[in-house]
Amino acid sequence: MPHRNAPLTETGRLRLARCIVEGGLTLRLAAERFQVSPTTAQRWADRYRTLGEIGMADRSSRPHHSPRRTPTRTERRIIKVRVLRRWGPARIAHLLGLVPSTVHRVLTRFGLARLTHLDRATGAVIRRYERDRPGELVHVDIKKLGNIPHGGGHKTLGRQAGRKNRANAGYSYIHTAVDDHSRLAYSEILADEKKETAAGFWQRAHAFFTSCEITVERVLTDNGARYKSHAWRDTLATAAIAHKRTRPYRPQTNGKVERLNPTLLDEWAYARPYRSEQERRDAFPSWLHSYNHHRGHTALAGKPPTSRVPNLTGQYT
Repeated sequence: MPHRNAPLTETGRLRLARCIVEGGLTLRLAAERFQVSPTTAQRWADRYRTLGEIGMADRSSRPHHSPRRTPTRTERRIIKVRVLRRWGPARIAHLLGLVPSTVHRVLTRFGLARLTHLDRATGAVIRRYERDRPGELVHVDIKKLGNIPHGGGHKTLGRQAGRKNRANAGYSYIHTAVDDHSRLAYSEILADEKKETAAGFWQRAHAFFTSCEITVERVLTDNGARYKSHAWRDTLATAAIAHKRTRPYRPQTNGKVERLNPTLLDEWAYARPYRSEQERRDAFPSWLHSYNHHRGHTALAGKPPTSRVPNLTGQYT
């Protein structure tokens, strides 16, 4: 495909070549008429004489010979290590005595999937899915988080003083529910992960999604005891919501909420050196609102989750 400033298209090349070959125009006059160099005019005229009209098409700029290309034997070794060990370019390069950029080019040339797209245990390409409408599936999970002692932890006081100050600080449990289609999230910081606490959280999360005009149909959780309890089962049954559980030892099945957990830690929990647990908790509602209403999501083409929830109250605030 010609670049935007190319003086000749395929049709223009054909007219130029015919003027020279069939019309008898000199190279210099033809070059002046079509605003190109005599060398360019000569090239298209020669191609027309040799190949005819099909010679006016663009050709690949790839060289006929690449004497410095990575040897085939080395390429095979790179591919073998990648397939068997599922290593990245840096580790493969260290093993084989190569440069990481060379390994990366070989992997790209042969279309090998990125490690982030593979299941590390089996090497199979991860099949990503997305539900068709809000509420069709909601992911639920709990993240355990160490509390910040009064006066701050090691990020504020230094590692030695922070370690002493952290004694008996305890833990918090972040219960989170994420809609599969929109990635709209509801989250609370609670004192434990007991069955009564989990059931109470879901009642409030369900009320939140209902207020957003989202009808929850199914809920996906891991196989924790709290999600196998009668309290959890009865809470969902009362609202006519189906309960699905992930396969054992396969947390990626609950990937939407599992991916939100590190984002939550990076952008809120560890985003700055808080001086107390209460200070960090006070910042949580603001961060969650920003995540739902303003923060661009890569899976949503850079738009926030609320962009997929029509008529949501406060969507544009």
